[in-house]
Amino acid sequence: MRISPRRTCVVLAAVTGLVVGSPAAAVADDGGFTVKDPRITESSGLAASRAHPGVYWTHNDQDGPYVYAVDGRSGETVARITMQGVGKPRDMEAISVGPDGDVYVGDIGDNLNGSWDHVWIYRFPEPEVLKDQTVRATQYDVKYADGARNAEALMVHPKTGRVYIGSKEEDGAGLYEGPEKLATGRTNVFRKVHDIPWVTDGAFSPDGKRLVLRSYLSAESYRWPEMGEGESLGVGYRGQSESVTFTPDGRTMLFGAEGEQSEVYALKVEGGSGSPSGSSSASPSGKPAPAEDPALSGKSVLLLGLAGAVVLAWLGFRRKR
Repeated sequence: MRISPRRTCVVLAAVTGLVVGSPAAAVADDGGFTVKDPRITESSGLAASRAHPGVYWTHNDQDGPYVYAVDGRSGETVARITMQGVGKPRDMEAISVGPDGDVYVGDIGDNLNGSWDHVWIYRFPEPEVLKDQTVRATQYDVKYADGARNAEALMVHPKTGRVYIGSKEEDGAGLYEGPEKLATGRTNVFRKVHDIPWVTDGAFSPDGKRLVLRSYLSAESYRWPEMGEGESLGVGYRGQSESVTFTPDGRTMLFGAEGEQSEVYALKVEGGSGSPSGSSSASPSGKPAPAEDPALSGKSVLLLGLAGAVVLAWLGFRRKR
């Protein structure tokens, strides 16, 4: 029986969150919303609408060619979009809105660890009126220059419109850059431009100067296009965290997770820069965002080590069985 590091991380994070008791100290719990639609059980991507302020696009992994528009104030679905002209989605994992006002959906997941010889990106214009409707979408074939990859992060740069994909290998994950313009009738080859930790989603800041990458356990902000050392945003374990987006003004980041009635959490940032504004910042409701307690840092390291030992012992027991 093979136990992947991904599953180990999830179990370890759950144990650590229970022990430390502060799963995401820098995230304000009063600035987000709850996804209320019972049809949305695997919110794997999140993108702020450009055409409809306060609305966010999301989707499930495999329920069909559907994208949902969710009101960020009430958490209610205001429209379900059916994409026409695309094949049956295999594993939709990411969504982004480009500077052209089009919605890009990444059917880029590969639960078979990189066995698909190609993946797809779907694209359609944001509807002028939000209601349940069918729209014509364009489907693009995508391959990676260095072979098949499992990926869950797709980001469209807000200035250039170029599409990027973040892969999810446990060893050797990368940020892949697409061609200057996606095209139909041929394969669009994405090439690795940076080494990154494995990620579950990503988002560019609206000014295009920062790239935020999210995983189950953390989130980091990178200067773009330098992609030097990432700056931790202090966002910890929040369930199966698979989505991140900026509000259009760039002042807030929203982090979501899979599951029914899933919560979307908010984090204020400095002037839309993609950097956390710290303990003195305010959440969208005007209340101060909770600060990380420095006294917890040493204890957290110790408890994390103990939790890790428990998990490793459990994994050893499973292997023995």
